[in-house]
Amino acid sequence: MVTRTALTGIAGLTSLALATPGGVLAPLEWGARPLTVAGLPRVVYVAHRGGAREVPENSMSGLMTAYERGTAQVLDFDTRMLRDGHMVVMHDRTLNRTTYLGGPVRNLTLRDWQGVRLRPRDALPGSWRSERPPTVDEVLDRFGGRIVLMLEAKDPESLRALAGLLRARGLTRSVFVNSNRPEVARRAHRMGLIAQLWRSADQMRRDRPERWAAFVDLLDVDHKARDADLVRAAASGIPRVWAHTVVTPAQRDRVLGLGCNGVITDAPGRLARHPVRAARIAKAARTARALRARHVLGALRSAQRGARP
Repeated sequence: MVTRTALTGIAGLTSLALATPGGVLAPLEWGARPLTVAGLPRVVYVAHRGGAREVPENSMSGLMTAYERGTAQVLDFDTRMLRDGHMVVMHDRTLNRTTYLGGPVRNLTLRDWQGVRLRPRDALPGSWRSERPPTVDEVLDRFGGRIVLMLEAKDPESLRALAGLLRARGLTRSVFVNSNRPEVARRAHRMGLIAQLWRSADQMRRDRPERWAAFVDLLDVDHKARDADLVRAAASGIPRVWAHTVVTPAQRDRVLGLGCNGVITDAPGRLARHPVRAARIAKAARTARALRARHVLGALRSAQRGARP
């Protein structure tokens, strides 16, 4: 459990690490070069919105806590564009659900943003203080190059602005840029960014993910999808296929057994406390092999029918 005292200390460290005498946030050094996606392990854990069942989502204290605990190799957060073009960290279109204010995020300026305060959920473990949600600049300056990041461009028109922020910091190979739209993923790829595409279970029933292999670096699939859809995604030729939003060890073991090589989770601490169960992995893997064999047999029969005079 994280206590109020511990969080106060963490918040103090944040201000010491980031604030210059003039009050401007300065990036932390990462050594000779930034950590990139090439350094990720074979199976990856992502703290979704920082781990939204364990910390306040999309908050600096939550992201810091996830980073300090070391239970995930990637930190995920959402981005929105303000009226004046500045990029901030927020999932929803409005402030209503996660802050003490209301109304559309897009109506605010950066000056307005200074007055926004997050409202931590009562159900979270530990004691959390209200704080201002960060800007994208602040998150990139705090964590960029020290850990791999994943950001979702909630406003597709913000892609160029996000690319500029990443290029200015040398982070284009250190940050996944996520969207639900294949055309946005294609644009991100053309801009030299690491393109991520997420899909819902319903979308996956109709998807042909192999068509995206030329421009999608990471396919982010719904763990609630059918076994056959997950297996098809894993065999699409896209190098990374990670499942969202996993919260239990059983869900994790199933998607790994079906061929995924990463999990995006609201509870990274919980998963870290429960090692992978080999029996679950093996059961899911047998299902995956049977589905692949059935697919190969079906393709072969179709080819034979087409070859008949």
